[in-house]
Amino acid sequence: MGSGTRGQAQRDAVTVEIGYALFSACFVGFVVFAAVAGPVLVWDLPTGFGKALVWAGTALGVALGVVRVVHVLRRFARGDG
Repeated sequence: MGSGTRGQAQRDAVTVEIGYALFSACFVGFVVFAAVAGPVLVWDLPTGFGKALVWAGTALGVALGVVRVVHVLRRFARGDG
């Protein structure tokens, strides 16, 4: 895992990578949510179908956001990034 204490540069790199992972996850989640739930704002859809699209967009956005965070942090831990 490591050789003990981390230097300031390593701690800063981890902080930046976590920030990047969270920011990019929020962006991906928002884009997916907007793509799935966006038609509710544009067209007059039945209430049940509109709610289903919003729930589906929320679930997909959250799931892909989590996948993005895990992907970025695993890549950083391996040293690929």
